[in-house]
Amino acid sequence: MSFSLDQYLQDLELIVNIDSGSKNSKGINQVADFFIERYQRLGYLTEKTTNANLMAVNGDYDNYDVLLIGHMDTVFPEGTAVERPFRISGNRAYGPGVADMKSGLLLMYYSLKAMQEEGLDRDLAICVVLNSDEEIGSKKSIPLIKELAQKSKVALVLEGARNVASLVLERKGIAGYHLNFTGIAAHAGVEPEKGASAVVELAHWVSELNELNDLAAGTTVNVGVIEGGTAANVIAEQARATVDLRFKTEAAREKVETVMEDLKNNPRVKGVNVEVIRHGIRPAMNPSAETMRLVERVQEIGQRLKLDLNWIASGGGSDANTTAGLGIPTIDGLGPVGANPHSKNEYLELDSVKLRSTFLTEIISACRDFKGKRPE
Repeated sequence: MSFSLDQYLQDLELIVNIDSGSKNSKGINQVADFFIERYQRLGYLTEKTTNANLMAVNGDYDNYDVLLIGHMDTVFPEGTAVERPFRISGNRAYGPGVADMKSGLLLMYYSLKAMQEEGLDRDLAICVVLNSDEEIGSKKSIPLIKELAQKSKVALVLEGARNVASLVLERKGIAGYHLNFTGIAAHAGVEPEKGASAVVELAHWVSELNELNDLAAGTTVNVGVIEGGTAANVIAEQARATVDLRFKTEAAREKVETVMEDLKNNPRVKGVNVEVIRHGIRPAMNPSAETMRLVERVQEIGQRLKLDLNWIASGGGSDANTTAGLGIPTIDGLGPVGANPHSKNEYLELDSVKLRSTFLTEIISACRDFKGKRPE
């Protein structure tokens, strides 16, 4: 397969050195425009939404053999690319978003480019969607991803890999909650009996929610941020908390939400009212029977490439949660190998890029005759 690592790295340097944090619309649009120009070179039909999501299709198709998904946003603030720009040291490339997931976006493009040059994409309906807000839950992107996934046989997500033979088959579901506590303020020394402490009620919630952690079942409940009160001598009128829930099944999520509802309806501190706001949810990515048929195909490809594949379950979420939740056969972690995402030590392993590109093109080709969820 024709693949120029030198050219790939030149392009990677360009896009890594663009700050594209989830709230940085200017940077995200720059990355989107880079890929619009590249996919148009291939003759793909491209469209950028008002949210800077990019869709590219290799023909005028109503349905797709394969949907390829990646995200353009990173977790890093503006100025990070200047502070620590793209660099190469030995077999590794460093820079903000180099592994999560700008290298995956570029691998996707270079793989499709190579397939076109060699005629391997004939009679394949391919759709690419690049997301602008994955790192903050894909709230604005989910409707587009769902629409395209429901027209697709297979969804392939280009998040980074842990090693050259790894792929992600399962991801926990994710839900986030804001808890707002409203009590009654009073002087803590003069007339405490007239008050109702929002902070004390919050403390009860922290204890109760912590008891719901069940590592064996894959359920984690983390009260990550709390705040409340105004002064030590004032019974706290207000308190707030944010909660992160990870779960493997809908039943596990419902169990936690049932406890929250019971706590809300039965406050330990009389006079305190609690508001529970669920501000985001991603379903668990659990392999369906059709996904396992796709896994068999991928296993065969791995054997041909002498890869002893390692199928991973991850506690982190991605857009694969959304497509798998719709019943679309989905595989994730198809990007190049990297480590330490979301940190200043994030890196990409250069010697993984070409092999992972070959692997990806083989998988895309195998989607040609795969009988998936797509309506015929």
